[in-house]
Amino acid sequence: MNRRTRMLLFSLCAFCAHSSAQEGLNGAHAQAVADGLATASLPAYRPPSGRDRLQWVVLGSVGPKSLAAGVFSAGFGTLFNLPSEYGAHWDGFGKRYGMRLTGISTGNVIEAGLGAAWGEDPRYRRSGQGGFGNRIGHAVKMTFYDKTTSGGVMPAYARYAAIAGNNFLSNTWRADSEATTSRASLRIVLGFLGRMGSNLFEEFWPDFRERALDRSDGHRKNPASR
Repeated sequence: MNRRTRMLLFSLCAFCAHSSAQEGLNGAHAQAVADGLATASLPAYRPPSGRDRLQWVVLGSVGPKSLAAGVFSAGFGTLFNLPSEYGAHWDGFGKRYGMRLTGISTGNVIEAGLGAAWGEDPRYRRSGQGGFGNRIGHAVKMTFYDKTTSGGVMPAYARYAAIAGNNFLSNTWRADSEATTSRASLRIVLGFLGRMGSNLFEEFWPDFRERALDRSDGHRKNPASR
């Protein structure tokens, strides 16, 4: 069987699998055939409770991923002494780390609070279907949109207010070189890029982790393959 025939059969199988999923046969989800990344079926959507929102604020502020990002951010600022008022030393690192942590926490509280009033769900929900490009598109889209508590999708107004409000509000306690409109605007852009990066991580990391675990299990079960 030549390569062209194999590609044709692969495309036909992919089309049939997609059609079956769309019709709801056997309750299967569409699979990521474009890049071979298979995604497990997602549980039914459940609107966030007050406890869920609180947990989102806590994990988004002092969870492992946020704390690690803070180390990188503060380390980068200390290495290049930005802003210069803090200095390139451990004391400056602590100030930069605390500044980021304060800003992130304030933004998360604003987003969770306004989102509760407006019926927005701040949690990122993986696509669970489609190819690599479609899943990237979903992660990018959900940077600017939120799922609603009724199951729909709406612009993430609470996130807009939180990122913009937090960065302009923080001008009141930032170093003079950072307490400007232009720097606040730049931080807003970086805030959305950071959320986009977080969405992409949550979208694809479970797949890579599962593949790594499967490969590790395979090596343990078949030592001769090493």
